[in-house]
Amino acid sequence: MSYPFQITSPEAYHQAVQKSIQDPEAFWAEIASTFLWKKRWDKVLDWNFTEPKIEWFKGGTLNITENCIDRHLGQSGNKPAIIWESNDPDEHHRVLTYRDLYNKVVQFANVLKNNGVKKGDRVCLYMGMVPELAIATLACARIGAVHSVIFGGFSAQSIADRLQDAQAGFIVTCDGAFRGNKEIPLKSVIDDALVQCKFVQRVIVLTRTRTPISMLKGRDVWWEDEIKKVETMGNPDCPAEEMNAEDPLFILYTSGSTGKPKGVVHTIGGYMVYTTYSFVNVFQYQPGDVHFCTADIGWITGHSYIVYGPLCAGATTLIFEGVPTWPDAGRFWDVVDKFKVNILYTAPTAIRSLMGFGNDPLIGKDLSSLKVLGSVGEPINEEAWHWFNEKIGKKNCPIVDTWWQTETGGIMISNLAGITASKPSFATLPLPGIQPILVDENGKEIEGNDVSGNLCIKFPWPGILRTTYGDHERCRVNYFATYENLYFTGDGCYRDGDGNYRITGRVDDVLNVSGHRIGTAEVENAINMHAGVVESAVVGYPHDIKGQGIYAFVIFENTHDDEKLTKLDIIQTVSRVIGAIAKPDKIQFVTGLPKTRSGKIMRRILRKIAEDELGSLGDTSTLLDPDVVADIISGKL
Repeated sequence: MSYPFQITSPEAYHQAVQKSIQDPEAFWAEIASTFLWKKRWDKVLDWNFTEPKIEWFKGGTLNITENCIDRHLGQSGNKPAIIWESNDPDEHHRVLTYRDLYNKVVQFANVLKNNGVKKGDRVCLYMGMVPELAIATLACARIGAVHSVIFGGFSAQSIADRLQDAQAGFIVTCDGAFRGNKEIPLKSVIDDALVQCKFVQRVIVLTRTRTPISMLKGRDVWWEDEIKKVETMGNPDCPAEEMNAEDPLFILYTSGSTGKPKGVVHTIGGYMVYTTYSFVNVFQYQPGDVHFCTADIGWITGHSYIVYGPLCAGATTLIFEGVPTWPDAGRFWDVVDKFKVNILYTAPTAIRSLMGFGNDPLIGKDLSSLKVLGSVGEPINEEAWHWFNEKIGKKNCPIVDTWWQTETGGIMISNLAGITASKPSFATLPLPGIQPILVDENGKEIEGNDVSGNLCIKFPWPGILRTTYGDHERCRVNYFATYENLYFTGDGCYRDGDGNYRITGRVDDVLNVSGHRIGTAEVENAINMHAGVVESAVVGYPHDIKGQGIYAFVIFENTHDDEKLTKLDIIQTVSRVIGAIAKPDKIQFVTGLPKTRSGKIMRRILRKIAEDELGSLGDTSTLLDPDVVADIISGKL
């Protein structure tokens, strides 16, 4: 299979950029026409950023699973679609060909229908990294149900919040999941969440860990039993539901600067076109390559570059259940060696963690199959970039440093592997079809090079979010109201003398911990639920492994208690309310917080203290109580 839209030279890149700016609709229509549509669109694009209203390929109908699976069956039916490597290196791996995947998706789509799932219903998927998660995702899409995958590390309260927001009446989960030397009790966490969610009609449970679990009659059913029912019906076909290009494909919850997570909605046609286009071009995918994205499918990276992008391109995608450091720090390299991986796409957090183990885990590992390395989730620092380049790529593999967001659907700014130049710690240039600009606080464009500003996008692309579920106003306020007629990314950015972009971090109250966005308000809300906490403020600070750590300043009503135990209690509270991913790395008890006279906490000052930049605190005389700053500095951890 060849890709008519693959950019194969620097000249072709520059030509594509020009075409995408001069006539964006023709540019994207040409790419979209290479996919399988049931009915061609009437209008390529209808948009304004004020409401916002964005519609791509309007009037077109399709089903994304026909593009992910059915269209490959003729020539590539026996080609591996998914390779699955277990958490346990001694457990046998699994390979699903495109024909196998088709049969399993059709089978589970019928299971969903038998259990009452209809077009438009929301289905929550809370599973470990097993092939059945990808199968369930695609089965939802096949029958027109909207999936909402929740990462297997979130707490019962976080799940309940998401279930209530999406009004998801159906859940697919596992008894448990393996992650390194831990067993995650997925079903029991779901049971805790469902105490608050009586509207859930059905829970389908896959057997993975054989953990004893509670199964409620009338609500809970086993995956395996439901599959047998379909088999006794003679494994009927499940024709793909005809969907409008602008029908929702999935809801994915992401942290915002206010406490409640927001459900980002992506639609079928535009998301399909954009993820496949970006996958093929950024990684320069060639038919037969084995693509290993180490993310969890519970995050957007897994949606776009484990499931939809690779499968639409007819690629072989590798799903890994485990973690990079178990049973030892050579696990990634074992996987690369075992399956002759060609493309490795991972996070700077993982790279920095593995750097810390030195070179011994690399001894005896054949990494010669690698052709392309990728970094995702946060800007990669130069030291990690060079280690990745020298030790893993042997200076022979281009590194694509990709910038994008849950809201963008796919990679927006990145070098194209081996086609456009890379630069350590820079995402470099936008993909053709993406029009980034830098603006100052007033929304005035900052022109020229060697400049810094807030990163915005001035024209829609097919993968842009359409709304936040059930609350369109929140979508408008978060992304389109800050600057007129622009999509605001929330990131600060530097553009160098050659026009390369480097992301400098969030400019709003959102942390980037190990590549995952966590709202400061969300963590503060969780800390404040602890019985003894009066008030808290949370900021990010530089962390050697995670990129950003979480530093919490906490006012506690009784400072005579055991301080160490109290900190552990607070950490436990955050884990219970949000999940372990949001645990504070440092908790400092303080007598007060720096506030303006109107009562606003000056997190800018706390951030400077946490970052050890005490010389640039700025004017503190306007604070309600300026002395509180000196107290905080004297007690800094």
